[in-house]
Amino acid sequence: MNVLILTFGSRGDVQPYIALGKTLEARGHDVTLSTGQGFETDIEAHGLRAAPLSVDVRALLQAPEMQQALRSISARLRAYRASRGMARRLLDDMWAVAREHKPDVIVYHIKAYAAPDIAEALQAVAVPSFQIPGFVPTGAFPSPLLPVPDLGAFANRLSHKALLGIMRLASSRMIKAWRRATLGLGPAKRWAPYAGFAPGGRAVDRLHGYSRHVLPMPTDWGAEDRVTGYWFLDQATGWEPPQPLLRFLDQGPPPVYVGFGSMPAEDGERLTRLVLDALERSGQRGVLATGWGGLDATANSDRVHVLDRAPHDWLFPRCAAVVHHGGAGTTHEGLRWGRPSIICPVFGDQPFWGRRVMELGAGPTPLPQKRLTAEGLAAALEAVKSPAMASRAAEIGAAIREEPGAEAAAAAIDALAAAR
Repeated sequence: MNVLILTFGSRGDVQPYIALGKTLEARGHDVTLSTGQGFETDIEAHGLRAAPLSVDVRALLQAPEMQQALRSISARLRAYRASRGMARRLLDDMWAVAREHKPDVIVYHIKAYAAPDIAEALQAVAVPSFQIPGFVPTGAFPSPLLPVPDLGAFANRLSHKALLGIMRLASSRMIKAWRRATLGLGPAKRWAPYAGFAPGGRAVDRLHGYSRHVLPMPTDWGAEDRVTGYWFLDQATGWEPPQPLLRFLDQGPPPVYVGFGSMPAEDGERLTRLVLDALERSGQRGVLATGWGGLDATANSDRVHVLDRAPHDWLFPRCAAVVHHGGAGTTHEGLRWGRPSIICPVFGDQPFWGRRVMELGAGPTPLPQKRLTAEGLAAALEAVKSPAMASRAAEIGAAIREEPGAEAAAAAIDALAAAR
């Protein structure tokens, strides 16, 4: 079977799909993974075919206007208006990739929202997938992408519908025109990118790649909703840790990991000084991951080791706790290894995961990065020394490690393909 995976975004939007692609390849399928530029090496290193789109996500996120959009609603609206041309170009990119590779099945991230239309044009199956439980309405919790607490069942469901309404207003007119002009299709019956597509109107499973031990599956979702567990990409096998890192780990107690992934800091030097101050106040050692520009790469000392990145499945088991931005992937990876998490969210779903970790007893109250202080972070570093918090994180980690994750998602895709 020929499978095309369409996703778009930062590393957290790509890495789980590499894990899924590897699993599908192992089941005998031919897999192409298409996403923004800059991930080709990682994709091909895991034996998959890369089909890059025309946008470099790292360069996009580091542009000043996009950094402002991460921290301001008005700047986000300006960025959206400026990106309309890019959005149309990505639609054409995805269509070109699909025509070239002629997939039987398209597995897509919700950001690749034109996938059902492309599948309709090719008479293929389009399978929606999510690492964030924010696109299928439920009364169990509010939309993770809106900055609201639990509002009760009715209002929670309304918050999901409000988000989908915003997405519809932003995209449906463009998609309608593009379907007609590029795909030669008439108007869709309804705008529902989370519903997928199958020839003949058959139902399509929706794959939710998060852990039910972190967030229980809502009882008001349908039979087509499958919560599989997170799609972890194990990278430790074959990775050779640099000798300076090994020496640092051997020279004292397990350090605290600090890294903010793909989130560029507004002031990296200030953020680094703040982290170093908090580590000093709490008497802990640290491993700082610079990521995509969040922390200063020159902060090495006897108590702190700085690196660009290391496989989380190698490093996290060797750390006492993890401090991060609260992306779905890093949140699940920290919990997977039973490590308490201090989440310093910037935007999007990150505050939601921060609240969940706190509610689970596996971390303290989230510390929004724009209000982060050395005193606040030092207090959180003291809190994660709690034996009760460590025990709770370990308990959750053991449960997460038992979930099938990408294997369950691949089995569901196989079943859909067999029914074509």
